Amino acid sequence: MKDILQELDARRQTARIGGGQRRIDAQHSKGKLTARERIDLLLDEGSFEEFDMFVAHRCTEFGMQEDRPAGDGVVTGWGTINGRMVYVFSQDFTVFGGSLSETHAQKICKIQDMAVQNGAPIIGINDSGGARIQEGVASLAGYAEVFQRNIMASGVVPQISLIMGPCAGGAVYSPAMTDFIFMVKDTSYMFVTGPDVVKTVTNEVVTAEELGGASTHTKKSSVADGAFENDVEALAEVRRLVDFLPLNNREKPPVRPFFDDVNRIETSLDTLVPENPNTPYDMKELIQKLADEGDFYEIQEDFAKNILTGFVRLEGGTVGVVANQPTVLAGCLDIDASRKAARFVRFCDAFEIPILTLVDVPGFLPGTSQEYGGVIKHGAKLLFAYGEATVPKVTVITRKAYGGAYDVMASKHLRGDFNYAWPTAEIAVMGAKGATEILYRSELGDAEKIAERTADYEDRFANPFVAAEKGFIDEVIMPQSTRKRVSRAFASLRNKNLKNPWKKHDNIPL
Repeated sequence: MKDILQELDARRQTARIGGGQRRIDAQHSKGKLTARERIDLLLDEGSFEEFDMFVAHRCTEFGMQEDRPAGDGVVTGWGTINGRMVYVFSQDFTVFGGSLSETHAQKICKIQDMAVQNGAPIIGINDSGGARIQEGVASLAGYAEVFQRNIMASGVVPQISLIMGPCAGGAVYSPAMTDFIFMVKDTSYMFVTGPDVVKTVTNEVVTAEELGGASTHTKKSSVADGAFENDVEALAEVRRLVDFLPLNNREKPPVRPFFDDVNRIETSLDTLVPENPNTPYDMKELIQKLADEGDFYEIQEDFAKNILTGFVRLEGGTVGVVANQPTVLAGCLDIDASRKAARFVRFCDAFEIPILTLVDVPGFLPGTSQEYGGVIKHGAKLLFAYGEATVPKVTVITRKAYGGAYDVMASKHLRGDFNYAWPTAEIAVMGAKGATEILYRSELGDAEKIAERTADYEDRFANPFVAAEKGFIDEVIMPQSTRKRVSRAFASLRNKNLKNPWKKHDNIPL
C-alpha cells in the first residue's frame, strides 16, 4: 500500500511540474505566471479541486508517443472565488506550447458541461500556440467541440476569458463567444492570422502587438473588455468582476453587505450640469456618487468613450449602468457606442441584472462614415436590446435627450419602469437653434427675430415638463436625491415579472 501511495505522490509531483523547470523559468522570464500559479491566484486559497491530472494525449504520429506528459497542456477543475463556485481551465504553455489536442479539448469540454449542469461561471485562461499540428483534424475537431459548448453556455452561465499569452487562428473564436475578455499588456495577443501570413497575403508589415495586442483590442476592435499591466492584476480584477455576477441565469445577482446610507444626499449634483448647455461635464462623477461606496467596475473603458458601461452596487445589489459621456463627442451615439452598449444591455438582461441608464444625448453622430458604416443598423441593436430586456429598467435624464436617441436610451416607450428627469433635462426632437431654423425658415434673414423665436422654443421645450405632462417622465427629481430615488425604484422592482412572447429566438439586427 505504501508503494502505491508513494507512486501516486510521485505522479502528482511530475504532473504539477508541467513541461519541466527549464520551461517554467522561460515562462517567468517573459513576465508570465505558470498555469497553476494563475489558478492559485484566481481562486480562494486551498479551494481548487483538479480534474484529469493524469490525462495524456493519444497521438502516435511524428514520434509523439515518446513524449506523453500528464495533463496534456491544460489544468482543469473547480474552486471558489470569495466562497462562490466557479469552473476554470488554464492552458499550460510549458507543455507543447499549450497547443490544443483532442484530449486537451476533452478536458475543457468536461469542465464546460459540468459548469452548465451545476450552474456556475466558467473562467478560461488562454495561453496557447493554437492547434497541435501533429494531430491534424483531431485538434480542429476539438476546437469545434469547445465552440459548441461556448454557444450552449451563452446566457446560461457567465463565461470569462483571460488572454495571458498567444491566442491565434481558430483558438480566438472560443474567447470571442464568451461574455468578457481580458488581456495582459505586452504579453498577450489575439488574431486570426499572424503577422507572417498578413505579410505574405497583403504585403502589410505589422508586429504581433500592433496586429492583435491588448491596446489594439481594447481601443480599436472592441474584442477585449479590458487590459491589465500583468497577470497578477488581471486575475485580481476578474475576482472583483465575479463578485458582481450571478452564478447562472436562474439566480439573482449577489447582494453584498454595504456601509453607505441609501438616503445619502449629494448636494454637489445640483451643480453638476453646467449653465451653458454646450459645456461638457464628467458623467463618471454622477455614477460614482450614486454607487455604494463610489465603486464602479467599468467595462470596455478604452473603447467608444462617448458611452460608459459597467457595474455598480445599490443597497448591496448589482446594477448594470449605461451612461452617455458628454466629455467625448458631446455624448453622441455612434456605431461603436451602440454596439458596446447593446452587448452590455443584453448581458445584463440574460443574467437578471437590473439596468440603470443615465442620459445626456444630443443625438446620433452625423457624417458619411457613420452612414456608410451602417449606423442605422448598429443603432437599432441598442434600441432592440433595450426593447427586449425584461429586467428592471430605471432611467435618469440629466440634460439633453434629443430625437431618436431619446427613444433609444431606455425611454418609457421601450418599457422603462421608472423614467426620471432632472430639472435641467431637455426632451425634444432637436436643439432649439436647429428647430427654430426649420420652423421659421422664412425669417432666417432677421437675426433678432430668430433669437427671439429660439428663446421662445427654449422656454417651451428645453425642460422636462412637457414630457412629464404626457406621462413619459414619471417624476422630475432633485439631482441631490438621485441615489435615494433610484435605489427606491430598484427596490420596488425586485419582484418584477415581465415575459416576452414565446419565440425560438429573436433576430437582432446584427
